[in-house]
Amino acid sequence: MPFYELVCIARARLTPAHLSEVLRTSARTVLDRGGVVRGFQNLGERELPYRMKRHQMYHTRGRYWLMHFDANPATVNELAERLRVDTRVVRHTMIKLGDRLDSVIARPDKTHLM
Repeated sequence: MPFYELVCIARARLTPAHLSEVLRTSARTVLDRGGVVRGFQNLGERELPYRMKRHQMYHTRGRYWLMHFDANPATVNELAERLRVDTRVVRHTMIKLGDRLDSVIARPDKTHLM
């Protein structure tokens, strides 16, 4: 299974319950289809680079978060569709980080050279 990174911008000022529901739904989509969730990373709330319109609203701030996971391409498409219709999500993108074991184990961004 390929290794992916989901980069997501949720609406600013979401309650913790709503934000955790978005995270739980994303992880459950991957897990229910035989994928593996490796972890989440919260990047915090920040100013968006430009004003974004999503679900008939304009947004100038957003909460950034990442999810690293292994899944097949059909699961990635279904996760993208779920995030696209979720009104709590402003933007999202999936980045394929690797599809072979050696590229997944030795990720360049996690390798420390001395």
